[in-house]
Amino acid sequence: MKQLISIEEVTMFLLAIFAFSYLDYSWWVFPALLLLSDLSMLGYIFNAKIGSIIYNVFHHKALALLLFMLGLYCSWAIVQLTGIVLFAHSSMDRALGYGLKYFTGFNDTHLGKIGRRN
Repeated sequence: MKQLISIEEVTMFLLAIFAFSYLDYSWWVFPALLLLSDLSMLGYIFNAKIGSIIYNVFHHKALALLLFMLGLYCSWAIVQLTGIVLFAHSSMDRALGYGLKYFTGFNDTHLGKIGRRN
């Protein structure tokens, strides 16, 4: 099942690249912004609950799609770009097995535990 989810997420990542190609930005912008969502991990400096909430907000595909649609509706290219990059990043993470976080800690995700298994 994990392989099937991974294939689905890679396909969604490719969809994000396709959507990005319709925006009027240089290609270097996409990879330059792709990992910015991971700055949300800084929330874990405070505690696991705050960290997981902040991380999940910046890795939630519904937010990414809402931003993209708002940008499309209002003709705001920067908001469309933000939605596409958030969507691509979330898809990339999930393809690699990194899911949304539970309050119990960074390694506890909706896709299962990540990291070393003892």
